[in-house]
Amino acid sequence: MTNREPGTATPRISPDLRDQAILSALIEEHLVTGEAIGSHTLSERFAHASGWSAPTIRNVMGRLEEAGLVEQPHTSAGRIPTDQGYRFYVDHMLSNAKLSRSDLAAIQKILSSEPEETRFQPHRLMIKASHALSALSENVGIVVSPSLAENRLQHIKFVQLPDDRILVVLVSTSNLVHDKVIHIDEKFTQDELETTARYLNTEFSGKSLRTIRMEIITLMQEEKALYDRLLRNAMLLCERSLEGEETVAGDVFVDGASNILLKPEFADTEKMRALFQMFEEKSRLVKILNECMSAEPGTAGPVKVVIGRENSAPSMSHCAVITTSYRIGEGDSAGTIGVVGPTRIEYARMMAVVNYLARFIERELSNEGSFQ
Repeated sequence: MTNREPGTATPRISPDLRDQAILSALIEEHLVTGEAIGSHTLSERFAHASGWSAPTIRNVMGRLEEAGLVEQPHTSAGRIPTDQGYRFYVDHMLSNAKLSRSDLAAIQKILSSEPEETRFQPHRLMIKASHALSALSENVGIVVSPSLAENRLQHIKFVQLPDDRILVVLVSTSNLVHDKVIHIDEKFTQDELETTARYLNTEFSGKSLRTIRMEIITLMQEEKALYDRLLRNAMLLCERSLEGEETVAGDVFVDGASNILLKPEFADTEKMRALFQMFEEKSRLVKILNECMSAEPGTAGPVKVVIGRENSAPSMSHCAVITTSYRIGEGDSAGTIGVVGPTRIEYARMMAVVNYLARFIERELSNEGSFQ
């Protein structure tokens, strides 16, 4: 599966290393200034290298433009990278992006600011992680927890509420807590709910609700006479608990959406409104992140990058989405973590930050890591 539109695949350019050096230098200058970069600016950068005169650099920039890697926004201006230029840069010029000491210190400061009594709660960890992503990128940080359907059961509880409603409290093996209110036409006593919960906790600990449901169906077929009432109750409660959750992700933590207001790329009111609407709609946001995770892999390893018009959503056509997954325990469902910003984003740095925080969440929620 690819998110790239026809014509946006990574182009082939001359194998001449000079072309690649000029493209890399142009992108790095543009990332800092946001301005179109002229040959004079680049010739100053290569002033101490022989054979890198301004005319030579202009010729190289012309070839890069013909290849679709850069474009000239105005007749008299320099060049800026295209989506294809950024794609080539990410896929072929960035390797082994490492977290800097300053970014590591900033992340540790943000994560360690949590009070001791709540520091290791998964909910608080994800809030802090999304904030760290936003703070370091000066863009939008997003963390999505694993879905309820695939979380492995540590403990489940059913509490009777008024109007025949039932509160389901599920604690996963990674200590993620899911609360959901369900409605069942059939009436249950609190004793029946507690008996069913004890049965599930005893017999199915460490398994996902989806797996539990499948195994209960098998048991009902094999030992119906013995377990009929208890299994039927367990099946019904699991069914209602999972209703609507099969294709729904877990909780979504978004931080820094207001940062978009400060980006010149989103000065257009309509662009900004469309982005804010997307950030407010959980299902659309998760869909976009999932599409990013399904993008064709480059050389970035586990981190995925979708650039500009590679995004299927028109509102994201001026955005870069940098994401990766994190997995809590072997076989458990994965959550997603990422940054959304303009295509003029520090790709190498943000890829390193996203990857570090994903691995950090894995360690913390597996009780293998620490904030030290």
